[in-house]
Amino acid sequence: QVQLAESGGGLVQPGGSLRLACAASGSIFSINAMGWYRQAPGKQRELVATITSGGLTNYADFVKGRFTISRDNAKTTVYLQMNSLKPEDTAVYYCKLKGRPYLTARESDYWGQGTQVTVSS
Repeated sequence: QVQLAESGGGLVQPGGSLRLACAASGSIFSINAMGWYRQAPGKQRELVATITSGGLTNYADFVKGRFTISRDNAKTTVYLQMNSLKPEDTAVYYCKLKGRPYLTARESDYWGQGTQVTVSS
């Protein structure tokens, strides 16, 4: 079973920064991609940023130039550096892993429990 543990959320003033981390553990045979999504109250979950096993990154337009996704050398921990935060960035941020827990398993999506980010003065 794949487990994802997120950390780094909290309360920050507009213009401030936060760094989220997501550590994957458990039975992991291969990782296709990892990423961050967010869900604000009353809204659908939306993509924030992703990074593939080859290091290709993709960002939502509303975070380009402000957020940066990266990972560690083992490629099992992904980070989201969030700068110039705005009140509209307030949401629960979820980590997602797309991969296989073992060789013959079908590729699946695995989600973390989420971490709250609140941007407010």
